[in-house]
Amino acid sequence: MGIGMRELIVILLVVLVVFGTKKLTTIGSDLGNAVRGFKKAMSDGENDESASNTTPPRQIRSEGADAEFPESKTREAAQSTQKSDRPA
Repeated sequence: MGIGMRELIVILLVVLVVFGTKKLTTIGSDLGNAVRGFKKAMSDGENDESASNTTPPRQIRSEGADAEFPESKTREAAQSTQKSDRPA
């Protein structure tokens, strides 16, 4: 159940009538430029990615201690949200 040759010809004829030959050449060249640009960006991205993998990422060190939260307050808050979510 694919598109056959006859269907493709009909579609191309309809597109030709709707857009005209000058517009189709412009659309074709713009589409070709877009595909070339996309391929170039993909290859540039792969090159950048492979170059960045050679050096390990820097570690970020924190100066102070991490924040600590008391357990009782977090449990109470969790229980109160669970109670409020239940239908009355």
